[in-house]
Amino acid sequence: MTSNAAMTRHEVRECAFLILFEMTFREDEPAEEMYALAEEVQDLCVTDGVKAMVEGVLLHKDALDAIIAEYSKKRSLSRLPKLNLTILRLALFEILYDDTMPDNVAISEAITLAGAYTYQEDTAFINGVLGAYVRENRSASEEAAEAVEENA
Repeated sequence: MTSNAAMTRHEVRECAFLILFEMTFREDEPAEEMYALAEEVQDLCVTDGVKAMVEGVLLHKDALDAIIAEYSKKRSLSRLPKLNLTILRLALFEILYDDTMPDNVAISEAITLAGAYTYQEDTAFINGVLGAYVRENRSASEEAAEAVEENA
């Protein structure tokens, strides 16, 4: 990818995913070094959008991991493959912190990444965790909205 090419949202997400995955092995490396490495070695285009996504996930990593741990009923966080963990963090970041991203699109994009980088059973697991989170939290937020409307 060239640095001046316009990137689709999917390309931004995939680039952010690859950088975040690499960071799971190099936790002590500064983000700027990882961006340079991604551009030099992997020939990735690291745009402002990619950086915003990577830095957003890193900023909210503890909160994202807490959600993953809560909704991953059969596997502890420490036993999740790093690919799965990275995909889940990225999707939950989009669900929670990107108001322009519909939940179902974030899940669909996570499944697309999982289909390209993980095993089929991992794809089902990722879909299950994200689906359970969205179902539970969507119904809670819908109930709160209905209560506000009733009191108005």
